[in-house]
Amino acid sequence: MSDKQDNATAYWKENLRYLLILLSIWFAVSYGAGILFKQALDSIKLGGFPLGFWFAQQGSIYVFVILIFVYVHLMNKLDKKYGYNE
Repeated sequence: MSDKQDNATAYWKENLRYLLILLSIWFAVSYGAGILFKQALDSIKLGGFPLGFWFAQQGSIYVFVILIFVYVHLMNKLDKKYGYNE
């Protein structure tokens, strides 16, 4: 394989690793905090609502939006690392 092909393969492997990590975090927050740990989190109130309910309804969406910004930041660094930046 050429250096360009090796570079592209390494880029996509690292990109997929970022995606798996970030989506795993989102899954853990939405499923874990919203379902598995709901009863434990319900003892804490946020804005008058139990924290477990808040995570199930709003928290996973907020975490997803934050993860989008993290992904953009990581991809900008990755683009620069492999020479794909604009």
